[in-house]
Amino acid sequence: MMPAPAMALRVEKVAVHFGGLVALSDMNFTVGEGEIVSLIGPNGAGKTTAFNVVTGFLDPTRGAVSYRGTALNGLKPYQIADLGLARTFQRTSVFPNDTVYDNLLVGLHRQGRVNLLEAILGLPRARSSERRLRERASELVEWVGLERRARDLAGSLSYGEQRLVGVALALAAEPSMLLLDEPVSGMNASETHTFVELVRNIRDRGVTILLVEHDMPMVMSVSDRIVVLNYGRIIAEGPPDVIRNDPAVIEAYLGQGATRA
Repeated sequence: MMPAPAMALRVEKVAVHFGGLVALSDMNFTVGEGEIVSLIGPNGAGKTTAFNVVTGFLDPTRGAVSYRGTALNGLKPYQIADLGLARTFQRTSVFPNDTVYDNLLVGLHRQGRVNLLEAILGLPRARSSERRLRERASELVEWVGLERRARDLAGSLSYGEQRLVGVALALAAEPSMLLLDEPVSGMNASETHTFVELVRNIRDRGVTILLVEHDMPMVMSVSDRIVVLNYGRIIAEGPPDVIRNDPAVIEAYLGQGATRA
């Protein structure tokens, strides 16, 4: 029997209330190092709320979140990103009038280690840093499969391709954990299949992954474990084969077609 992976993310007894509305209630789950874990559930189940709590965009009403033993409660999103957690969003956020390549250069600017004077004067350290950033931008474009579109304006890309740019921008931060919010939304079947391979490749390079997604065939094919939310509560957790056949999950979300997913 394989040993359990070391713990990366731990969510303990997290609740989120908006006035009288309970968005999350007593949520507990973990993500091990190197795992691909999916968070699924009907619209309004609390999935994106959970993402926002983990990444510091929303403070929980109660409960605790930690990453690699460091408490995340009270930290700002940029502080959490500095710990190695990066995320994508449901809405694509690209600079439409810049090329794909230039979008990634913008995302990589925080990796630079030169000051303003060095950049203005074009000193050797600034030139070396710029060269490294350009090489990294090229690597990221190739990693997500957009090398043929690198010089195209980001606004000319399909919605699915723009989502790949969003993933590349998240990877630019060199995260140890990547959170993907509905990453295959707007993608066709071929693009989704390619994206599944990308997710596996990202994990194989040592990045832990937590994703929210409605595409059940995609979730079932890529996940090591699945956590199911309904009305802000976790109703099931386990590997895909267990979740696929869980009566409570079928009733709450997947429908009778789940057995064919």
